[in-house]
Amino acid sequence: MAAKKDIETGNSNSSEPRNGNGELNAPLIDRKNAAAERKCPNKDDGLCVVLLSTLIAVCGSFEFGSCVGYSSPAQFGMMADLKESYSEFSIFGSILTIGAIIGAITSGRIADWVGRKGAMRIASIICIAGWLAVSLSSAIPLLDFGRFLTGCGIGVISYVVPVYIAEITPKELRGALATANQLFIVVGTLVSFVAGALVSWRTLALIGIAPCLVMLVGLFFIPESPRWLAMVGQNDKFEVALSQLRGANADISQEQIDILESLALLNQLPKVGILDLFNKRNIRFVIVGVGLMVFQQAIGINGYIYYAGQIFVSAGVSPSLGSILYASLQVVLTAFGASLMDKAGRRPLLMISVVGLFLGNLLTGLSFLLKQYHMAPDAVPVLAVTGVLIYIGFFSFGMGPIPWVIMSEIFPLNIKGTGGSLVTLVNWIGSWVISYSFIFLMNWSSYGVFFLYGAFCAVSMIFTIKYVPETKGRTLEEIQASMN
Repeated sequence: MAAKKDIETGNSNSSEPRNGNGELNAPLIDRKNAAAERKCPNKDDGLCVVLLSTLIAVCGSFEFGSCVGYSSPAQFGMMADLKESYSEFSIFGSILTIGAIIGAITSGRIADWVGRKGAMRIASIICIAGWLAVSLSSAIPLLDFGRFLTGCGIGVISYVVPVYIAEITPKELRGALATANQLFIVVGTLVSFVAGALVSWRTLALIGIAPCLVMLVGLFFIPESPRWLAMVGQNDKFEVALSQLRGANADISQEQIDILESLALLNQLPKVGILDLFNKRNIRFVIVGVGLMVFQQAIGINGYIYYAGQIFVSAGVSPSLGSILYASLQVVLTAFGASLMDKAGRRPLLMISVVGLFLGNLLTGLSFLLKQYHMAPDAVPVLAVTGVLIYIGFFSFGMGPIPWVIMSEIFPLNIKGTGGSLVTLVNWIGSWVISYSFIFLMNWSSYGVFFLYGAFCAVSMIFTIKYVPETKGRTLEEIQASMN
């Protein structure tokens, strides 16, 4: 007991894994993990709790996808019923991103203040209020306000869901289960497309409430993040939650020691503000997290989503059918990527994804180049559809989910709230910039815009090779110590 109290108070005298500046250091990695590696007699109960907890959390991801996918199938029915112009509807569509930016700014603080489960509850309630406002609205201001609220909700969800999953999951399953976040985003988008073809826009808004209700009820049956409980000093609940997640018969002593010891070291450091993220101790985390989010958007994903319908029209394919086709492809390949995440690793999948994204941009740009100069007219639609599907496919198993997985892994607990908020904010700002600039870039050069996105793919490959660590099969504490 005395040794444990020393760990909790940060006064451990034996082989402290820190240097004179109190920074995390390599000995934390080199420690022999004999107890952690020991096979326990029965881990099935713990695995069931982890899977149930992940399933409840990704209801938030499903909600994220539902919000993003809502505007496309709802557009024409909404415009007819409320006599909206195209400019008024564009405000409705884009205000989601404004709300998400505000949600992202507050997400880390909320998750650190009320816990990961508390943040998911708040986000669910905000989304429910937003959907009700959209469904019941008879005037455009209430409609836009409801859309804004759903944006605020998914801004929080986009941060807290991957963080919660990363903090509860054993290291050998973390990649696959963290990818479930992206998988359920694309599933939510697909369901919106399919349901939107069958029901009215008001009914579709009410359907959007369902995942929030499932999450609100489910949160009563799953444990809080053990790492958050340790961070706020609830050590008894921390031990109970960790035992639930690893199984009644599992030996959690080594993992418990690693978490408490790492946290004790972090607690010796001063409180972190936004400017402290850029000091020498923390800048590596910020470069990796922010850089991946910048490139995730700079390669043009929102441009493709925005213009996919028109590309399919040019190929003689129904835009509704085309949207369902590429959303279905996203689901299949995101699930495929999840199955490989903990086998192939993050970096190899990321680099393969970037190569495919470069090829997709090249083919799409080439189709517009041929179209502009009236060359090979029969090849134009084939190149366009092939380029879009290759792009969406390779994005789905690599550059789509992996930046969120790595973001949830790299930040130590003492800067996770501030750093995670910054990374999520950068992602949403990037989303808005690409969406807003795409039409202007298309007017500048219909093919040049895709070649520009291809150039960003090449730069992102260099960034991945130089800066992005491999996090497969390592505890969060090991990842953070090695980066420091």
